Amino acid sequence: MTEDKIRLGISSCLLGEKVRFDGGHKRDPFLTDSLGAYVEYVPVCPEVEVGLSIPREALRLVGDVEAPRLVFSKSGEDITERMQAWAAKKVRALEAEGLCGFIFKSKSPSSGMERVKVYDGNGVPSMKGVGVFARAFMEHFPLLPVEEEGRLHDPLLRENFIEAIFTFKRWRQMLTAGGGAGRLVAFHTAHKLQIMSHSVELYREMGRVVATAGRLSEQELFEGYLPLLAKAMRQKPTLAKHTNVLQHILGYFKKQLSADEKQEMLEIIDRYRRGEIPLIVPVTLLNHFVRKYDQPYLRDQVYLNPHPLELRLRNHA
Repeated sequence: MTEDKIRLGISSCLLGEKVRFDGGHKRDPFLTDSLGAYVEYVPVCPEVEVGLSIPREALRLVGDVEAPRLVFSKSGEDITERMQAWAAKKVRALEAEGLCGFIFKSKSPSSGMERVKVYDGNGVPSMKGVGVFARAFMEHFPLLPVEEEGRLHDPLLRENFIEAIFTFKRWRQMLTAGGGAGRLVAFHTAHKLQIMSHSVELYREMGRVVATAGRLSEQELFEGYLPLLAKAMRQKPTLAKHTNVLQHILGYFKKQLSADEKQEMLEIIDRYRRGEIPLIVPVTLLNHFVRKYDQPYLRDQVYLNPHPLELRLRNHA
């Protein structure tokens, strides 16, 4: 296990492994090459791991959308219980992997996270299903960030997911270092602006949990905080939310910036608010001011450097 890399579950075919029903793969270059530089993948292929051959007859979901059956599309053989039993065992085994999230294969009857076809008695599909393994995983790990490779082609969804997995990595590092109320306070403080960019309301609620540090056991404290962190990271940042945070950061420099520097920063923030420039522009200038004026509080804020610049996640307008 590589300690400095994020442990991330993934559907094996997305890494280029030839495990699909037709003997092919669905390698995703962004996942293997770009994100792969920062991630140690834990590949999973439910069909192969449950004992099916390569190639094989295609599978499909049929029946009730909420509790569909997993059957072979031509022969009709039902392997639902077989897959569910394997999935229940697999998710328990994955507890030992220290995962910070999972990337599923879209549309897959075993691994699709959402909008998987479920066929009714007349053979008419409804795009409301969830893959058998994906359902088991998400029920077993309800707090972990999950996405599908197709949705990750959307710049905003990609940025949100990757920001979340880096956050969970820092959370795991804090726990490994010994947790404790003091470490949670430091974690919450460093993530203040990042959490605010997702939800100011949840940031305040998390603050109330942290404030109980002296009255709750360490386990109660962490168990109260983590669900709120996961919920906050699922909230999508917006231009308005980011603008609020950027203006908040600017307030830390009111005694240091010259009138010209302040005016330039205000203009850049407003251009970002109007969608004319990407987030990386105001953030880069603010990072310059943090260094120039030696702002220790902001220097430790995750928001200003939440993930590697090489991923170019804040470069879209």
